Amino acid sequence: MSKIAIVYWSGTGNTEAMANAVADGAENAGAAVTKYTAAEFSASMLDDFDAIAFGCPSMGAEQLEESEFEPMFTDCESKLSGKRIALFGSYGWGDGEWMRTWEDTCRSAGANLVCESVICMESPDDEAEANCRSLGAALV
Repeated sequence: MSKIAIVYWSGTGNTEAMANAVADGAENAGAAVTKYTAAEFSASMLDDFDAIAFGCPSMGAEQLEESEFEPMFTDCESKLSGKRIALFGSYGWGDGEWMRTWEDTCRSAGANLVCESVICMESPDDEAEANCRSLGAALV
């Protein structure tokens, strides 16, 4: 059974709703899933999982949340080489630049992005939730 971690930061609940849908998709595909907030996760935990879904909304000038998520993720970067990961998050403005930048960072670190990242404007609608469930299944 695949062990999947879902690590996210959510200020308004939108990215948390996405994380719940990712968890549903991975569990329905047969994985053992553990969800963590960014404050609960560290790079030392990466080796405990077969794959990781990271979720963070776009903040400020299309960037990752700076106080909790970004420091945790920066710490994880050096251990992402060869790791199966997927990315998701919500945004309120812009065109998704933060996600493209984040994907580039992950590829540069050698991570294996297993599927297309999922982004949605504000609260996830039915299509975004379905895409998040597919993302979760792709990690298994």
